[in-house]
Formats: sequence, structure tokens, C-alpha cells
Amino acid sequence: METSIIILIIVILFFAFLWLLPFIMILKSDRTTGNEKLAWLLALLCISWFAWIFYLLLAPLKKR
Repeated sequence: METSIIILIIVILFFAFLWLLPFIMILKSDRTTGNEKLAWLLALLCISWFAWIFYLLLAPLKKR
């Protein structure tokens, strides 16, 4: 029984890491800054992985 609980915890932590990975990547990225980065993070929070895919394809929206 203890083994199954440990396996369950490992699986939950793995999926939590996968869910947090796009947030971490956007936060550490130099492609956007300031309010644009905040907008991408809010979009990621609201529509999850689709926003991350759009971020990888579209960011930055304007030239610096």
C-alpha cells in the first residue's frame, strides 16, 4: 500500500511539473518583457497549453 501511494505522489508531481513548465519557460524567456510577458502568463493561465504554443510561435509581437 505504501508503494502505491509513493507512485501516486510521483505521478502527481510529474504532471504538476508538466503543467508548470510553460510558466517557467515564459518567465525565464528574453523574447518578451514587462506587460507583454504578463499578458502571456495570464493567457497561459486562462487557456493553458494553447497560449504556450502561440507564445512560441508569435512572441514577440512587436520589434524592439
